[in-house]
Amino acid sequence: MILSKTTPAFGVLLVNLGTPDTPTTKDVRSFLKQFLSDPRVVDLNPLIWKPILNGVILNFRPSKVAKLYQAIWWDEGSPLMVVSQRQREQLAGMLAQEFGQSIPVELGMTYGNPSLALGLDKLKSQGVERIIVLPLYPQYSCSTVAAVSDAIASEYKGWREVPETRINKEYYQHPGYISALASSVKAHWERHGQADKLLMSFHGIPVRYVTEGDPYQGHCEKTSELLAKELGLNHDQWQLCYQSIFGKEEWLTPQTDKTLTSLPAQGVKSVDIISPAFAADCLETLEELSIGGKEMFIEAGGERYEFIPCLNTNPAHIALLVELVKQQSQGWC
Repeated sequence: MILSKTTPAFGVLLVNLGTPDTPTTKDVRSFLKQFLSDPRVVDLNPLIWKPILNGVILNFRPSKVAKLYQAIWWDEGSPLMVVSQRQREQLAGMLAQEFGQSIPVELGMTYGNPSLALGLDKLKSQGVERIIVLPLYPQYSCSTVAAVSDAIASEYKGWREVPETRINKEYYQHPGYISALASSVKAHWERHGQADKLLMSFHGIPVRYVTEGDPYQGHCEKTSELLAKELGLNHDQWQLCYQSIFGKEEWLTPQTDKTLTSLPAQGVKSVDIISPAFAADCLETLEELSIGGKEMFIEAGGERYEFIPCLNTNPAHIALLVELVKQQSQGWC
């Protein structure tokens, strides 16, 4: 398909959650303040939440989190940012081949830099009149995808002409996504052997969000079932769990940390763990799972623990993103 070389048929805004600019207490505090001030993330009454956030959490948590970031920071920068930039570059290259012209692809983070506003402005400056927003969240949640939608709508309030915009809501059961995950797991098994159990760890959310209509739990369960089926696993060979629990409210269970500490006593001595909820390795995977999870499992009596990286720039992953863009761009070319 050959299109006009002058005006892009559309542009793509690739979105992830975000990261501090540096692993310092100052930058971590700034990032956490923006992140935890979003009512999509913490929807408590502001009169109650803001004093807790500003008076307690932002005074004590940033230094602790900064040390965690320092443990996983790469020479090139934040792992999430480095991977996201590579994803953007590779996606742009593949889209150019697919559509026969340059398709602008920009990166925007819901929190931190580069902001969603900056990403949209860059697309606008390239003459883009139609935008596909591609949040890298396979499973929809009000705390992630809806937060992206809110931020984009807020940014558009200052625009005289609002571009036609399509947001990819989720891809938790897309065949290309399940196939890419399965291929990643199989490749890991070929190199390291297969453990007694495969844990599929998803980022947790409060139970209340689900009871109020968030479909996230169902999406996680469907992804896990499809992946287990693709891998040919029976029920005893895999388990779904939820990580990154925050605060005192009831969150989805079973919790990853409690699962890891209980498995050795059940006779499970080796574990492979993957987090299908993340499209790029970050603090929650490289520190919480790869480092912290291993320590918990081994201390509890486990013998072998293997972390399976996110899809990152896996060719099958980039091919999936191309397919999602093609689906969203129907009628625009």
